[in-house]
Amino acid sequence: MAFWRALAFSAVLLLLIHGSRCFYLPGVAPQDFQKGDPLQVKVNKLTSTKTQLPYSYYSLPYCAPPKIQDSAENLGEVLRGDRIENSLYVFKMREPQMCNIVCNIKLDAKTAKEFKEKISDEYRVNMILDNLPLVVPLKRNDQDSTVYQLGFHVGLKGQYSGSKEEKYFIHNHLAFTVKYHKDVLTESARIVGFEVKPFSVKHGYEGKWEGKTTRLTTCDPHAKHTVVNSNSPQEVEEGNEIIFTYDVEFQASDVKWASRWDAYLLMNDDQIHWFSIVNSLMIVLFLSGMVAMIMLRTLYRDIAKYNELETQEEAQEETGWKLVHGDVFRPPTNSDLLCVYVGTGVQFFGMMLVTMMFAVLGFLSPSNRGGLMTAMLLLWVFMGIFAGYSSTRLYKMFKGSEWKKVALRTATMFPAVVSAIFFVLNALIWGQKSSGAVPFGTMFALIFLWFGISVPLVFVGSYVGFKKPAIENPVKTNKIPRQIPEQAWYMNPVFSVLIGGILPFGAVFIELFFILTSIWLNQFYYIFGFLFLVFIILIVTCAEITIVLCYFQLCSEDYLWWWRSYLTSGSSALYLFLYATFYFFTKLEITKLVSAIFYFGYMLIASYAFFVVTGTIGFYACFWFTRLIYSSVKID
Repeated sequence: MAFWRALAFSAVLLLLIHGSRCFYLPGVAPQDFQKGDPLQVKVNKLTSTKTQLPYSYYSLPYCAPPKIQDSAENLGEVLRGDRIENSLYVFKMREPQMCNIVCNIKLDAKTAKEFKEKISDEYRVNMILDNLPLVVPLKRNDQDSTVYQLGFHVGLKGQYSGSKEEKYFIHNHLAFTVKYHKDVLTESARIVGFEVKPFSVKHGYEGKWEGKTTRLTTCDPHAKHTVVNSNSPQEVEEGNEIIFTYDVEFQASDVKWASRWDAYLLMNDDQIHWFSIVNSLMIVLFLSGMVAMIMLRTLYRDIAKYNELETQEEAQEETGWKLVHGDVFRPPTNSDLLCVYVGTGVQFFGMMLVTMMFAVLGFLSPSNRGGLMTAMLLLWVFMGIFAGYSSTRLYKMFKGSEWKKVALRTATMFPAVVSAIFFVLNALIWGQKSSGAVPFGTMFALIFLWFGISVPLVFVGSYVGFKKPAIENPVKTNKIPRQIPEQAWYMNPVFSVLIGGILPFGAVFIELFFILTSIWLNQFYYIFGFLFLVFIILIVTCAEITIVLCYFQLCSEDYLWWWRSYLTSGSSALYLFLYATFYFFTKLEITKLVSAIFYFGYMLIASYAFFVVTGTIGFYACFWFTRLIYSSVKID
């Protein structure tokens, strides 16, 4: 009881350390606006698919309010590099505005260089209104439909007609469109869309600059003269004056508040997505059915045959998996390490399963920014109790007695490896002055989650698991190990392990493409129902391919199956990393060394996690299979 009180106190302390971030759940409840109510536009990070390094909005010399205020961000948002801040863009509900002046700036050599670098790297500006991200509507050339691009580009590169010299132009005029759904009874309205068309305009004015009351010659609300094109663009050069302006119009929409995210989530060609997923599903299900049928027929015949043998002489004449019954449950080399990896895999498996269940139910939709990552981190921490339990249960079966050492390694080994990679990447990002670098306060919160909650839970699970009676093997183990005969080339451990990883990877690689696209190309991932189905297929495929190869191995009188069962399905992580490398060179346009290290560092962490999960699935499938078959035959 005292432990749980301490745990509760630790959780409360963590919430206090991290401020109100953990309570910030945007997009959960609708907000009604009356006509004339102020609408505060918030600015978010600058993003680029070319560099993958986010920067805060005010890292560029944009127009800033007198006091910049950070909005409450949850743990996931901070880790994603989100920096949500207030801005000078303030609207009034259902009151259109034309050619509003935000501010003017004069470029010096430093600011001109900063803008040029961000334009060259194709950075986009992200804004938020009522939790809706700002999008740029784009018409498809081949279809009469509209797609939405998240955020607008800082500027563009181009040439004046008759000149070959490349110039940089900034988007300094924003034509906002706010779509709303009106309630006919209360006259209140809810925001259901936030769009922009950016323009580059070299504004002019007569007389002296008088701030926001200056009358511009390029657009004038009194004369109903507005910006409709970028024929006279604003060049980015030292000494140039840039005037930032915006229009805002309000459009009534039939889209209801509950459906306002649909337009954002239908960015891709759904037909290709659905066809790919269903096609993969059918192929893998067919292969799984075939494998299961073959295994059931073969095993049924073998067990019946072995049980019909009447004499010891007949049994000795037989070859196959029954002959290694006295060695099949002999503890493997490095059994402690195997226990640690199995426990870590159980921890990850539980985290992934519960996360996907929440996502399928809609709790982790894209409207809840950072919610997915926050949920995964917290679930991983609390799943530590299952990691400790499963590792020490297996350790006790191997006749181990030092359960505390195994518990400590289970609690620290995987996080230590990931933390080492993470700290190196974070140091590189710090060097680039990117907002993607994790702040010290968040770093402290992560360390507290690890050592303050996860480690104690692993020890609790380990204690409970070790107090349980040891798992009894269905057959006795001989004192003298049996000699393993020479194996065929196709039963070579390296070859069979590499072959075993192909099928599990084939079950997920199509979905993997969409996941990588959402992460690295700044798009939303939302079809969690299909992802959950693919996860189920992955479990079945890992289990079946490991059982098949384990059966062939035992039939070859090779009883060293413990580690090979883990590595067989776990080798799919190698193919995942190779596919991530292929994706890097074919789909991404990353040119900076730091960005490439950032990409491969995080894909290495993802592949390592995938190895742990798939390896554990394969191990437990093979563990169940061997116990089943050796308890089904009569051993003389």
